[in-house]
Parts: sequence; C-alpha cells; structure tokens
Amino acid sequence: MLEEVKKYCEDRIAEFDQIHSDRKRDLEKIGGYIKQSDQPNIIFVCTHNSRRSQLSQVWATVAAQYYKLVSAHFHSSGTESTAFHPNAINALKRVGFKIEIEEKAENPVYSINFGSEKTIKSFSKTIDHNSLPESNFAAIMTCGHAEENCPFLPGAELRIPITYEDPKISDGTSKVEKVYDERCKQIAREMLYLIEKTF
Repeated sequence: MLEEVKKYCEDRIAEFDQIHSDRKRDLEKIGGYIKQSDQPNIIFVCTHNSRRSQLSQVWATVAAQYYKLVSAHFHSSGTESTAFHPNAINALKRVGFKIEIEEKAENPVYSINFGSEKTIKSFSKTIDHNSLPESNFAAIMTCGHAEENCPFLPGAELRIPITYEDPKISDGTSKVEKVYDERCKQIAREMLYLIEKTF
C-alpha cells in the first residue's frame, strides 16, 4: 500500500472514537453481513453515483486490503448515472491515490491505484448495470434522497442507510477542498471501522 494512503488509514483508525454509537451499530451490522458470507458483495448507493457512494466504494476497498479481508467485493451505483465528480477525485488525489483516466468520455472510467495489486475501476452507473451483482448483496444507502426514492432493490439481502452530507454543497466556493477533505476523512474512518468489526 502506498505510504501516504497507509498513513492516512492509520490516522483515521485513531479517530474511531469520533463515530457516534448509533452509527457504529449500523456499521457493525454490515460487518456482520460480510462475516457470514464467503464472497460478500456490498453496493453503496446514492442518487447520482458521483461522490459519496464512489468514495465509500474506494475506502471500503482500501480498508479491506488494509485488514487483509480479500474475500469482500465493493461496488457503487446510483439511481441515475452521471460521472465521478472531479472534486471527489481531487480529494482522493490529495490523500495520495494515483488516479488516471482509463476511458475519456462524458462519464469517464477512472483507474484508482493505492499501491495494492487491486486497482479500483470507477465510473458512474445505475443499480441495474451489468457489472453489478443481481442478487445476494447488501445495499448501503449513502444519501437520504436515494434512501427515500429507491424503496425496493431487487436482490438485496440487507439494506442499511449510512447517509453522508453531500459535499456538493461546497462546489464553486472557497471551502470546496475543506468540505471534500472532511467528507473523505469521515467515509474513510467509517469504512475502516466497518471492516475492522468483521473480525
């Protein structure tokens, strides 16, 4: 793992006491689901699959590698397909991820490397995309809008809302880096906690 990313993980692990007890319980439910499955699939869902669900997929994948939980597979999707937002990409770059555009398009495909054999391939997609499992998965709702407007997800064995405030509120302002960095830290911290609690 890249040293910058590893150090970032260690710093977030030291912050587990910042996670509210109610939220810890929900994260532990997801950990329990992962623990009971041989090949667990987790799909993080938000409306546009552009920020929170993408960051959740990235950090859950990193956390699994950090704790050597190689059997788990993490995905992201939305109720609509847009694009992985550049401000979220830039937040990951500031952590130390090596990110390249694999396919240039209105909805680019990004290759996200963190020094592991596992490179994350990220792009915006809807829940019915052919790259996603059709059944036997847990759906983690990362935004309130998707939680309210997507009442039924066929094939989901578990559905839990782990919602985050949308960093989009800072787009175009002088606080954009600060807000995205804070959301990136929160998501990283909680995904590391989630994976630790599978053991």
